[in-house]
Amino acid sequence: MILTEESYIHKINSYSKKDWEPLTKLILDIGITDKFGKLAGGEKNEDGVFTIPYWEQSLITSKFLDAVYQIPIIISFDWGSWDKGREMASDSNFDFDTIDIPTKCKVITAIVRSDRFCDGALVSAFESGLILKILKSIEKQVL
Repeated sequence: MILTEESYIHKINSYSKKDWEPLTKLILDIGITDKFGKLAGGEKNEDGVFTIPYWEQSLITSKFLDAVYQIPIIISFDWGSWDKGREMASDSNFDFDTIDIPTKCKVITAIVRSDRFCDGALVSAFESGLILKILKSIEKQVL
């Protein structure tokens, strides 16, 4: 399920601590994981056909994706032109505790959706620590 831009704030703010557990339970595993995917393909098969390289996501990355759609926190909005979100995500010193949970969900949405157009964007967000940082901030706010 995907939330609409008109109703996402009310819906996300109505979630209980228990509703967030599919994501918050991943925090420990994400913190001890060092590889969130691997580059595959890029080889010739037995017929001499070259396959385009692509990212295979790790189990923890797949669990994260399942959780963001299951809860749901993915929002239908024009994430591609959301400059503020791009600034937050690209600033390694950005303090996610300064924004509300619905805005954090917009950042997660932008990362997840951009991975569909830029293969490896989600793996990169995990490996940089961005996803863990956002999830820890969400966990603090739902206590």
